[in-house]
Amino acid sequence: MTNVLPKAPIRHVAAKLTNGDAAHRVLTAESFATANREITAWDGYAPTPLVSLSAIAAAIGVGEILYKDEGPRFGLGSFKALGGSYAALRVLQREISKRFGKDVSLADIRHGTYAEECAAITLVSATDGNHGRSLAWGCKRFGVRCRIYVHAEVSEGRAAAMRDLGAEVVRIEGGYDESVLLAKTEAEDNGWFVVSDTSWPGYSLPPRDVMCGYGVMVQEVCDALDQAPTHVFLQGGVGGLAAGVIAALRQYWGEASPRPIIVEPELAACLFESAKIGAATKVDIAEETLMAGLSCGEPSGLAWEILSEEATDYLTIPEALVAPAVRLLAKPPGNDTAIEAGESAVAGLAALIAAMADTSLAEKLGLASTSRVLLIGSEGVTDQAIFNMIMEGHEAA
Repeated sequence: MTNVLPKAPIRHVAAKLTNGDAAHRVLTAESFATANREITAWDGYAPTPLVSLSAIAAAIGVGEILYKDEGPRFGLGSFKALGGSYAALRVLQREISKRFGKDVSLADIRHGTYAEECAAITLVSATDGNHGRSLAWGCKRFGVRCRIYVHAEVSEGRAAAMRDLGAEVVRIEGGYDESVLLAKTEAEDNGWFVVSDTSWPGYSLPPRDVMCGYGVMVQEVCDALDQAPTHVFLQGGVGGLAAGVIAALRQYWGEASPRPIIVEPELAACLFESAKIGAATKVDIAEETLMAGLSCGEPSGLAWEILSEEATDYLTIPEALVAPAVRLLAKPPGNDTAIEAGESAVAGLAALIAAMADTSLAEKLGLASTSRVLLIGSEGVTDQAIFNMIMEGHEAA
């Protein structure tokens, strides 16, 4: 199996790292531990699979590929279930503690001790799909009103999934960044509370909580391993997933932590462009990527603090690699486990395969036959219609 995916050019930039302690300061060990204790106590919690893709690894020439399959997470289909719902709980905890002038526990909120107060609160966010679904799920559990803003290109299937969880879904013209701005503006006007996975000046607590929730996923990975992977390929977006995973890995493995490689669609490469100039940079998105969850034009400032000190390499991949990578996981070679993955989930796999097909790039990334690579399969099938089109051999829009 020599041609695992179509040959396609990918771009690479090696970052000039700044010095600092962001991996320990921005997301502390205590905050990760708090999130882990809470989330693992939720009904329905179970670790998601860590799958070895040994046949694909052998075909491309690396020692091991470990794929963390977040498709089964809480029945919501993505890793976002660990972030948005936990951040919602933390917002409620802070607000109700403030109203009563005393410390209210997360368990108090979860068990409905303050159900009447929660019912009078509205939580809002913008989303490409998965974060909003997680927030809607959390709001339904905690008895809170939920309002979600989606942009023009978010599929109706993803919007319907949020409505089914009780959220009011508001569709706007424009892209993700415009939906973030509208959510923020209307929340300020109406006394609602934004639960976003991206930060901006003066707004950092919920996105920090979102990233701490992702630490549960990392803890599960580390508990299953007796040595650190050599590399980890991480989806870009606003940077929250990548920063949360990198910080948690650094805290667990220390100097042995895997080399972090950030992967973005070439159509939405705000982190790549930020790495090129050494500062968080907004880019305009002229065309939507098939990897809907990664269609973000502006980095989270909080996430960039960590990425600028930890992420050594940034890659962009073309659209031509996405659908074939989805099909490869669904119908893998050899005895590899078949995985039904969403479009954003395959970014790391597509980039790894493309990098190994380019000898010069593989060398720059330190990839070799002994490399053990961790991939975050960030979502399962979150839109069945799009997945079906891909499996039928069509490009989905």
